[in-house]
Amino acid sequence: MKKIKKIKIKINGGFKFIKDNTNLSDLIKTLKIPLKKVAIELNEEILDKKKLNKKILRKNDKIEIVHFIGGG
Repeated sequence: MKKIKKIKIKINGGFKFIKDNTNLSDLIKTLKIPLKKVAIELNEEILDKKKLNKKILRKNDKIEIVHFIGGG
């Protein structure tokens, strides 16, 4: 049986272990985050949501997910 390699990343200040070679789109789906209501930053760079499936996460990546809140 092959062991699945995991890597540690940081999301909104907390640490999480994920499978190696996970792309950002899959992570967002796993976390059940509605893409229309967030901005996503990877290693201090704001990402284009259309390219999330091309961003493969690496060990020690730092992700910030900011939710938009409406109000007046």
